[in-house]
Amino acid sequence: MESESIVYGCIRDWPSLDDQEHRLRRETNRRVLDSLPSGEAWPFLGREMFSCCEQPGEGLFRTQVIHFGASYPAVEYEWSLWVKAFEALLRQLYWSSAVVHLETELNGIHTFRWESEQGFHSPQEDNLRVRCAWEREGGVHG
Repeated sequence: MESESIVYGCIRDWPSLDDQEHRLRRETNRRVLDSLPSGEAWPFLGREMFSCCEQPGEGLFRTQVIHFGASYPAVEYEWSLWVKAFEALLRQLYWSSAVVHLETELNGIHTFRWESEQGFHSPQEDNLRVRCAWEREGGVHG
């Protein structure tokens, strides 16, 4: 029987006091998430695994938090492909930081973090300027 991997985490936008700008960023992020493949069509990232609060007062204060999770058959063996797909998604979103937890039956628990060097990333930027670090069972590696 193949081992199971659990992947979950969140992507955070940066806080904003400008309601119109914040709404535009939320709407853009929602459109990008809604454009992800659905059902059996997604190999690594799919529409159903993402969710976020849309309305102020209903889980949304100043910072949009996009949360996600899915289970996979031994995804750690294709982890570089999963990360490539995740970073392609990040390029299209407004965000300031992201964290991904990978729990594997055979290789333990890993945490991966992306932080924008400028404190925010906009989809209009050509490349992904991030500081990335991963942790494994309490130790930090860069």
